[in-house]
Amino acid sequence: MARYTGPKARVSRRLGTNIWGTKGENIAMEKRPYPPGEHGRTRRRGNVSEYLLQLQEKQKARFTYGMSEKQFRNLYEEANRRQGVTGENLLRFCELRLDNVVYRAGWGATRPQARQLVNHGHVEVNGKRVNIPSFRVRKGDVVRLRDKSRQLLVVQWNMDTLDRTPPAWLESADGGQEVTVRELPLREHIDVPVREQLIVELYSK
Repeated sequence: MARYTGPKARVSRRLGTNIWGTKGENIAMEKRPYPPGEHGRTRRRGNVSEYLLQLQEKQKARFTYGMSEKQFRNLYEEANRRQGVTGENLLRFCELRLDNVVYRAGWGATRPQARQLVNHGHVEVNGKRVNIPSFRVRKGDVVRLRDKSRQLLVVQWNMDTLDRTPPAWLESADGGQEVTVRELPLREHIDVPVREQLIVELYSK
């Protein structure tokens, strides 16, 4: 399955949370606080199955970080091979994606917008242009906007209006147009509302 490009509000209503962080999703969820579809109002009145809870948590994480099912599964398998807690490893790898770093730095209003900035070549890592959103940064890497890209209206608007403070594992410099990966993110640094243990249980079956 490819990366999702369909209606965002529909997915957010299905999973019960604002996945992409847009105003339209909030409005849709306030107007229709129930799952989409013909039977959305009456569905799931009884007990929700354990499998459904696990699947929903996986979908929350996958849609939030903008990955295909295959990408997410491969990331889980790598997290499972590494030392440490598998669920925390998985979220850490998601956070270290270049498009997420651009989002955390406040250059993109949403992760899809941050992904577009990377795709269009507006970002450098250690002085080299990188246009692969899934590129994984490492401790000590310096991520910065290219000189020409700093004049983009959308970037300037995001930085002035959002006033987003980078998480503790990122160190901002050069007026907020450059960030350095100080350390690998810990679980307490990751504010994505996902219960990663349920994802591990799902893939462990």
